Amino acid sequence: MASPRSLRDLVVVASLVVAPFFFLRASLRHPDQLTGLDRGVLRLSGLLELGIARVTRGAVSIWGDYIWLQDTRRQNADLKAENAQLRASLHESERAAVENVELRRMVQLKRSVEAESVSAQVVAKDFSPFFRVVRIVIDRGVPDLRSHMPVIGTDGVVGSVLRVSGDTADVQLAVDAAFGVDVEDERTHARGFVRGTGDVARYAAKVEMVDARDDVSVGDLLVTSGKGRWFPRGLPVARVTKVVRREIGREQEVEAEPTVDFSRLEHVLVLLDATPNEGPPVPKRGADR
Repeated sequence: MASPRSLRDLVVVASLVVAPFFFLRASLRHPDQLTGLDRGVLRLSGLLELGIARVTRGAVSIWGDYIWLQDTRRQNADLKAENAQLRASLHESERAAVENVELRRMVQLKRSVEAESVSAQVVAKDFSPFFRVVRIVIDRGVPDLRSHMPVIGTDGVVGSVLRVSGDTADVQLAVDAAFGVDVEDERTHARGFVRGTGDVARYAAKVEMVDARDDVSVGDLLVTSGKGRWFPRGLPVARVTKVVRREIGREQEVEAEPTVDFSRLEHVLVLLDATPNEGPPVPKRGADR
């Protein structure tokens, strides 16, 4: 006795063999000779063809969308890679342009300073917890580099050589509490002495020895006076940020901000023909007024 599974398989095979015969018979008949069975077969075949056509179109559409999506993804990946390369090239070009401008300014500074000098590159920086530069290290450049030699940049006074070790030298910055330089107000020629505050949170300096009768205002540029034969005259040091005027006989309270941005400093000049053994000048009350 045949099993139910065998009977099912037999019915399926018979249907697959007989069904095409009915479809072909109905298709070949003249429309006037169609029977009810023929019309049913044709209607069923039409529905099947419509279903197959829709499924085929859907599959083709899905496959096309998939292929297009894959191509689009590859194109996007290629465009992103190309865009990254272009950005890197642009950044490198901009960096080179900035460096070229800085080097040209250094050459102009070297020509304008009436002192023997040597250029040096900043090779390291020490930062405070507030991201303030507290010390820079430069390459030695020449064998006769010594302590207390003035160090300047394109924006003004940087500081002085603190110590020389091997092929490098530590530089004491103009905002260090142990650094000071004699200055004058570029606008009014009022004299003063700029000394760093050593504040680890900000770049700041105080201006000592400013007479109450002197005209000093916020925004004034303070430049080296040339006194003491340490720094040449006329180099920018700081710009006044605060003035508290006092009565006659007392010094004004003046604060200033250095003109040099130490965080962006890359190249400096070391002045070789200053008097390095004397060190920074010490302010004298009423001197040269």
